Order: sequence, then structure tokens, then C-alpha cells
Amino acid sequence: MGNDSDDFGCTQAAGGEIRLAEDGDLSGSATVSGMGFHTLDDFKVRGRRVLLRIDVNSPVDEKTLRLVDGSKIVSSVPGLRELMDRGARVIIIAHQGRPGDYDFIPLNEHAQYLSKYIGKKVRYVNDLVGKHAIRAIDTLVEGEAVLLQNVREFPEEQLKKSPEEHAQSALVKALAPKFDLFVNDAFGSSHRSHASLVGFTTVLPSAAGRLMEKEVRTLTHVFTNPKRPSTFIFGGTKFADALQVIRTLAERESVDSILVAGLAGYAFLWATGKKVGSKTEELARRGVEDGVMENARKLIQKYGAKIHLPVDAAISVDGRRVEVTLEDMPEDGAVMDIGSKTAEEFRRIIMDSKTIFLSGPPGVFENPSFCKGTAELFDAMVESEAFCVIGGGHSSAAANRLGVQDKMSYISTGGGALERLVLGKPMPVVEALRASAKKL
Repeated sequence: MGNDSDDFGCTQAAGGEIRLAEDGDLSGSATVSGMGFHTLDDFKVRGRRVLLRIDVNSPVDEKTLRLVDGSKIVSSVPGLRELMDRGARVIIIAHQGRPGDYDFIPLNEHAQYLSKYIGKKVRYVNDLVGKHAIRAIDTLVEGEAVLLQNVREFPEEQLKKSPEEHAQSALVKALAPKFDLFVNDAFGSSHRSHASLVGFTTVLPSAAGRLMEKEVRTLTHVFTNPKRPSTFIFGGTKFADALQVIRTLAERESVDSILVAGLAGYAFLWATGKKVGSKTEELARRGVEDGVMENARKLIQKYGAKIHLPVDAAISVDGRRVEVTLEDMPEDGAVMDIGSKTAEEFRRIIMDSKTIFLSGPPGVFENPSFCKGTAELFDAMVESEAFCVIGGGHSSAAANRLGVQDKMSYISTGGGALERLVLGKPMPVVEALRASAKKL
């Protein structure tokens, strides 16, 4: 079982260019997409053993320890189905939770979800590098897929090391010799330099899976060359994180409008001296280091024409939704959603946009009384006919709850990975795939 490129239908031309062999199934060069890494188009996989890394880390009910939502698992289905349909022998590795946390559970239910969505049996083996895992690998047949044990059971999985260092780990040394190709389709974890994510790229021919390819291509275009006018919407509760991203986008000429709602929006207002209620202030202070509020003030002063903040709010009064202006905000007010005037102003901007990106719902959408702002912004996005992208787990969950998930142009699986991509920071997994393409 060789790992030479010729095994996959490729020939090496002078100057290092990968060309299509007569019996290969390449659709172009090794960097066919211009992204610098191989994709599934670059390899012939029938009969080959393929190690597939996916990200199926899902919400777990703390009481029952059962999966609450399988939407992230669904995102990995197209790439896996293609490999199975093309006759690959697929071993899947993935993670769930972190050791010590309640959601650190086995992946047997994840295998059931995959089987359901693919329409073919995906067998689960509760072993990673032991005799049961090795037997599962050795007995694979064409078109079959097996999911191994939670990869974070491997003690060194989460160590932050280089791909070369991880290649020396027991995990990579045990599994790599068994495979012809490594496929990474775990975009949601692409900001991490963990053993199962980058270690195999230095010792095996490697490719981005369909989800990884689509995420990088789509999001790079949205963040670097959006059709204008472009509008970026931020909600959620992580003000310090949102501030860094908003600053980066505000400095870009290609970004026309930034709408800030959720806790982040009201934290901005608080930073500029507006009344948002003591309970809102308390939440805004959490995890905020010295200087953050001053930075927020400076950002508004410099880019105030581009950054749009709420002008009113919906608060909870005895559990009821009550809308108030900022001037009439009660001393102990707790903001739960944007108000109608803010939704109307944001809607006007959205309707004039050609590209829209939303990360984080503008209110506590889980509560029916405070879902109005989120629903109105989503409705405006659908009506706008713009290219609409949603990012982050909570945004996806809100779209799913409101029945508009299928009406969006694209929904990203990224959280931390998405943030790094926006900021233009290196993505360890993407860089590892690119290094592997150059090496091959």
C-alpha cells in the first residue's frame, strides 16, 4: 500500500506541477480552486483507505447526555457520502466535548445520526488505536464507513504542537500507516493545531473535504470581495470578541455597514455613555479587560457613520416584553432584544444590501417574547435577495427555529474558526493542508 502520488492517478511534471494522469480523476491542477490545497477532485479514491476527520461536536442534554441537535452532523454528510459513493474505505475520526466536561461522551449516537442522514450504515467502534480499531480498518470494504472512538480520548490530542511534532504522536504513528489518504473536513475546528487535525498532513497525501473547501472559498469571498453594498450584523453576548472583529471590518473599504445588536450592541452604547440598565451593564462587564470600553468609544468616534447601534430596546418586566427608548431605560433594566425602531432601521439597511453576513442573534431568541428582533432581521435578509451568510452555532439554531435555514444562501459551521478567518489570522488546519499540497 504505497502513498506515492501515482497511486491516486497523478503524475509529477517538471517544476512540481501536478498533472492529470490518463487514468486519474483530477479536474485540474493541485490547487484547482486557487486556495493552495488539494480537494477531493485531486484524488482517485476507489478501493483506497481514507482517514476522514470531521467536526460533529454537538449540543448535549446535561441530564440525559443525549444529543440535542444534529445540524452540525448534517454538514459533514455530503463529503462523507461522496467518499462512500466513490468506493472509498472510510474511517472517520471526530471529537465531542472536552475531558472532564459533561458533554464529553462517546460517539455512538453521532454514528446513528450519520447513518440516518446518509441512508447507509455508519458503524461505530468504541476504540481508537487498539485491536478493535485496527480490525475495523483492516476489514473495511469499498463504500463502507466506520466511526472510531472520541478522538479526545487520546491524551495528547489537544496539545498545541506543530504538524511535524504531532506526526510523532502515538495516534498518528498507529493510524497513518493504515491509510492512503487523509481528508480534513472539520472546518469548525480548523483554528486548532491538534493531533488529529494537523498531524496526518505531514505523512499522508491530504485533501480538504467538501465542507472545508466550500467554507474557505465562500467565506474568503464574503470577507475580502463582497458584492456591495455589504452589511455585517453582529449579535450574541461576547462583546470583547465582537469588538476585535468589528474593528477589523470597519477598517475595510469593502464593508459598507456594520449593525451591532445583542449584548455587544448595548455594550457599545454603554461605552458611549448611554443608559442600558444595570443588569445589562453587569453582563457587559463580564470578561472585559481594562481598556476595552475605551477602545469601543474610539471605534465609534472614528467609524460612527459605518457602525449602527440600537436606538431602543425590549426589556423584561415581570416576564413580559416591554419596549423602551434608551432615554426611558429603567435603572435596573435587562435588555433582552432590540426594539421595533432599531429593527426598522436595520431592516432599511439590509434591504439595500447585496451581501449580508450575520453572526449572533440580536436577542434572546429562545424566549418567544424576545424572538421578534431576530425574526424581523432574518425576514429582511430573505426578502432582500442579497447573498446571505449566517455564521456561528447560535445563529444557525435561531434560523432553524424560525424556519428560514433553507432560505439563506450559506450557513457556516464555524465559530472560533470563522472569527480567525474574518481577522485574517492563520488557520492551522488550512496551513497544514497547503503545506501538504506543496510537499506532494
